[in-house]
Amino acid sequence: MTDEGGIDFAVIEGFFFAYRDFISDPDAILEKSGFGRAHHRVVHFVNREPGMTVADLLDTLKITKQSLARVLKQLIDSGYICQVAGPEDRRQRRLYPTRSGRELALALAEPQQERIARAFEGMTADDRNAVMRFLAGMQNAHRD
Repeated sequence: MTDEGGIDFAVIEGFFFAYRDFISDPDAILEKSGFGRAHHRVVHFVNREPGMTVADLLDTLKITKQSLARVLKQLIDSGYICQVAGPEDRRQRRLYPTRSGRELALALAEPQQERIARAFEGMTADDRNAVMRFLAGMQNAHRD
């Protein structure tokens, strides 16, 4: 198939291959614990924003309570995340990474950071800003 109708297949395929390789290292690490990409996303965002509520996490990930429940329970039971009742509203659940959770989040991010650093080698600050604008433009939240 050619680039008919203005479809940029080269960029689409670039995303497929970049994503495949970007997640391959964390996938291998997660597999050892019986975890998958959903666990990765939860550990990542809880580590980046300790104390976030379950509602905040659901909103960030754009998933349902049902799909989060199993993953979150496994991470709590495995000692990677702890859940604390909110100070004002005891029904509110705040999530924090444990020491093991922080270590896992960093272990998953390090090979990704190495890939990012290699990709940015030789680029200017303006190039990096263009990449960040492009990525922001790809997100639904930035569409009008």
